[in-house]
Amino acid sequence: MAIVQEGLTLEDFLKLPEEKPALEFHYGRVTQKVAPQIHHSRIQSKLPERVNSFAEPCQLAMAFTEMRTILGGSALVPDVSVYRWERVPLTEDGELVRRFEEPPDIAIEITSPEQSVTSLVAKCLFHVQHGVEIALLVDPDDKLILLFRPGGTTRALRGADNVDLSSVLPGFELTAQDVFELLRPKRKG
Repeated sequence: MAIVQEGLTLEDFLKLPEEKPALEFHYGRVTQKVAPQIHHSRIQSKLPERVNSFAEPCQLAMAFTEMRTILGGSALVPDVSVYRWERVPLTEDGELVRRFEEPPDIAIEITSPEQSVTSLVAKCLFHVQHGVEIALLVDPDDKLILLFRPGGTTRALRGADNVDLSSVLPGFELTAQDVFELLRPKRKG
């Protein structure tokens, strides 16, 4: 993640045009997210599908990718954000609002080879210190998920370990292995 600019305020940052990959503002620095590689991209697209197929029909929650959040004086863009149904803002016509920057209930970061895992751990800790109920750091290379909760509770999950999201998604079942199975597309034949 290259430093793009320093010395801006959050208000100045929010006036900048959107870029791909997304820009983030954290501790007074503007940085650009790393372009996702295939493992990152696959998990980032398929995991929200799994959450939404479970949570939307019962109006429990909605998952989004690359959605900007404002928390603790920073503007961050988790790879996946999950919001409880009642927190998803709609227009008077019942359509999703165009811009919503509130912290998610679950923030998910996914590592890419050229990223610093330490900086992503720090980002997950920052999320839970500033109102996010659960932060996940998914590492496809190590087949490891770190689950962070407020108060410093962190768990390392592998294989059949349950990824407990029940406080936000009651009844949703997910193991670390389920997440990494997304990297094994089913082929016919």
